[in-house]
Amino acid sequence: MKLIIQIPCYNEEDTLPILLRELPRHVDGFDTVEWLVIDDGCTDNTVQVARKHGVDHFVHFRKNRGLAKGFLAGIDKCLSLGADIIVNTDADNQYKSEDIPKLVRPILEGQADIVVGSRPIDEIEHFSFFKKILQKLGSKIVRIVSNTRVKDTTSGFRAMSRDAAMQMNVFNEYTYTLETVIQAGQKNLAIISVPIGTNEFLRPSRLMSSIPSYLRKSVATIVRIFVVYKSFRFFMSIGVVVFMVGVLLGLRFLLYFIFGDGGGHIQSLILASVLLGAGFQVILVAFISDLLSVNRRLLEDIQFRLKRMEQKRSKNDSGRFPKPLNDES
Repeated sequence: MKLIIQIPCYNEEDTLPILLRELPRHVDGFDTVEWLVIDDGCTDNTVQVARKHGVDHFVHFRKNRGLAKGFLAGIDKCLSLGADIIVNTDADNQYKSEDIPKLVRPILEGQADIVVGSRPIDEIEHFSFFKKILQKLGSKIVRIVSNTRVKDTTSGFRAMSRDAAMQMNVFNEYTYTLETVIQAGQKNLAIISVPIGTNEFLRPSRLMSSIPSYLRKSVATIVRIFVVYKSFRFFMSIGVVVFMVGVLLGLRFLLYFIFGDGGGHIQSLILASVLLGAGFQVILVAFISDLLSVNRRLLEDIQFRLKRMEQKRSKNDSGRFPKPLNDES
């Protein structure tokens, strides 16, 4: 059994050594524990620091692509290296590395496909009151959309099995945390939370430059994810509401017309016609989006099966795993 711990990095020369000193080289249940650093276009000495501290593998981007792209590239690389379980952690040493055995245990015991570390949000001193509220509200919305019970959906400290990792597809470029939880729920993967600890604050979050920016991006992310994974419900709800408003306005005009005052309310008739037409078209879009969603799920299933067959064939033929098909090294 091989465990690979991946660390997305963007100019982390100051905090990365602190994290690497704490990362385990031995975890019960694994024959091998290896480290992988994703160099997301670093312009400082992050890579040199990582090599000095014994990092085994690297993924290099020529320029910064963002957290979501780095996460996916790391997963791809870990799979090619034969990882049975992948742990993702942050380079700012936010999460306690001593909790990694706790994180992987449910997967080793066959109880989960994905495990997300749940931070004690209320006890984190550098989180403002407003940020704590946003974290809890966002997690609640994602739990509803994904039909899961993950307590801390924005936590980047998570473990996943090989099969679960092969099924991950992230379309959002801002962050992977919310979308992967929703995907796990949509794919009926077993995803659970375990309580974890956090370390002292070392640097501000780069995902949250300000509360308004974080709120705007998070809302946009959740709406986009809802459209992608709950497209029928999203468009059907809008279509039905618009159509019913048109019906009510049409009935209003009809009542005035019956009582001989229809001429003075022709605007209601025009607006009702527009809303009825628009609502009907949005309802049609709901059915079309549902067909597209079914097609996407079929393609994802084919992709997963092909990946699994490729990995097994490559391992059986040469004992090596194929190199990822991207421009990283």
